[in-house]
Amino acid sequence: MPNITAGEMMVSNLLTLSPEMDVLAALDVLLKHRISGAPVVDADDRFLGTFSEKSCVRFVVDTAYEQMPSSNLMSFVDTDPPTIDVNTSFLTIAQTFLDASCRRLPVLGENRRLLGQISRRDLMREVRCYLKQTEPVATGSGLYLSAIFASGDRPV
Repeated sequence: MPNITAGEMMVSNLLTLSPEMDVLAALDVLLKHRISGAPVVDADDRFLGTFSEKSCVRFVVDTAYEQMPSSNLMSFVDTDPPTIDVNTSFLTIAQTFLDASCRRLPVLGENRRLLGQISRRDLMREVRCYLKQTEPVATGSGLYLSAIFASGDRPV
């Protein structure tokens, strides 16, 4: 697998949302830009959380049950999503996507400053690029260890 870090593969020109936004305005941003979520940052680019399609569904459910839900964006932001730093390895990123069932991983620097983001699609793109550069492995042409070593001498 690629021997790269989050800092090498992250996207840094991100569309971000302000914590002062209204939920409907944030929803309009997601729809207009055809994205499934966006990081919410303060005036100093400190990461506050993620507003996503799931956040919008939470808003819809609250609207149905409460009739007058809060329209404050921060009421629907996931303030504790999984995050990574610039030195996180490719394999750790992949495992984090599996463990956390998230679509994006914000890349944070010092003082929770948002530096970039990696999506599952970014990870897939990196794998595909890596596999295009490697030599294909011929199937069925290699020897099994059992053909070379006696049963007691095989490495475990």
